[in-house]
Amino acid sequence: MSEVAGCSLPRSDSSVAMESSPPSSSTSSPPPSPSDGPRRLTVTQLEQLKVEVEVFEIYRILRGIAPHTQSFMLELWRDTHIEFLTRGLGLLGPSYHVLDANRPWLCYWIIHSIALLGEPLHSELEDSVVEFLSHCEDKYGGYGGGPGQMPHLATTYAAVNTLVTLGSDMALSSINRANLLKFLLRMKDSSGAFRMHDGGEIDVRACYTAISVASILNVLDVELVKDLGNYILSCQTYEGGIAGEPGSEAHGGYTFCGLAAMILINEADRLDLPSLVDWVASRQGVECGFQGRVNKLVDGCYSFWQGGALVLAQRLSPILHKQLESSFIGRVQASVACNKSCNFTTGETGLDGNLYGAGTSHAKIEGGLSDFGFSFIEKQTECGPLFQSIALQQYILLCSQVLEGGFKDKPGKQRDFYHSCYCLSGLSVSQYSCSKDASVPPPTRAVLGPYANLLEPVHPLYNVVLNKYYKSHEFFSCL
Repeated sequence: MSEVAGCSLPRSDSSVAMESSPPSSSTSSPPPSPSDGPRRLTVTQLEQLKVEVEVFEIYRILRGIAPHTQSFMLELWRDTHIEFLTRGLGLLGPSYHVLDANRPWLCYWIIHSIALLGEPLHSELEDSVVEFLSHCEDKYGGYGGGPGQMPHLATTYAAVNTLVTLGSDMALSSINRANLLKFLLRMKDSSGAFRMHDGGEIDVRACYTAISVASILNVLDVELVKDLGNYILSCQTYEGGIAGEPGSEAHGGYTFCGLAAMILINEADRLDLPSLVDWVASRQGVECGFQGRVNKLVDGCYSFWQGGALVLAQRLSPILHKQLESSFIGRVQASVACNKSCNFTTGETGLDGNLYGAGTSHAKIEGGLSDFGFSFIEKQTECGPLFQSIALQQYILLCSQVLEGGFKDKPGKQRDFYHSCYCLSGLSVSQYSCSKDASVPPPTRAVLGPYANLLEPVHPLYNVVLNKYYKSHEFFSCL
């Protein structure tokens, strides 16, 4: 049984405190303020309490049943998920017309989810997807949201990841890398960042999708990287998370994008990693899942965006430790300076001067820029998970999983392909977060429910299944 199954729901009487008015007095008093009288909850607070009640009722049921029934309740329903996902590749209902400009995304969400479940696609279906995406490829580079639509960095990322996930020589060779590089260079802004499309918005999401595509296709060059780190660094907020653009609020999706992009260009050590980890880890709430921003509701998709960011940070533990050490040394040096001004000696303060020289410099990786993604995943992790991985798996399996197939945001919501993709991706990174080697199966204790729940591992920088990444890396390294 999960160690978090017995989390207690906050008492409503402590959450909705009643404040009595001050006693009357014969002396004059100031007029009543808006805070006098009963305190009313905001809409957000009421929605939060509603979600907590629904989630904890599910956990209460889990806690009260027999162990063999718990195992059944925590099972990943592979067959129904595969049926739901495969059906989506063939025919979508009229309600999906609003996603007409996101058709490569639909391909990615579905095909990546199927790959995570370890299910192969029929060759005819693979050929159909490759042919469809070829119609989405613009003659001047990049992929649009559908045939004849303008190229866009987001749908380019989705199309490339789909073709990498398919993994056949036909799929990989269908990508016109030369034209795609020209498209990426056209999207490059003088600030160092990228635009989503011609005349489009500039944000961290555009930076990540551009760099991820360039890296996985082995076309990342100095011109694409120039000043990009400065832009992303300007988006890290005082809280530690990363915003979509300078001056905005920290957000889970942008934090993942910013951190992943900085790793791919080998500048992650420029970020304030301790505060980033603190902000992301604090987004895992009492429901056991992640929220995307402060004071927002839990959402299954952030199982990957936030959980994945912490998995990336987990592999940066040497840099993280160095920054923590440097911060400590900086505070000690300030203290020593103060003590010296007061004529205290080193012996009197108990401080050792050798402490200042501790730490090692961040080693630069030899080789091309596109090798950083490969080198990153090849290194063993030096620390354990930075979040409650079993708790996250509990939320995904019990609160996001739909028994008829697919995954949803939270209890009370409808299933969709987007949440199916990122809930499964989050489930995978949480299962493998205890593995020092990305390709080695995790210990039994790291997988909630039956060990048959174990998914395929992903490369967390690109969010593609790991063996598919290795094949594409070998394919594009030879070109």
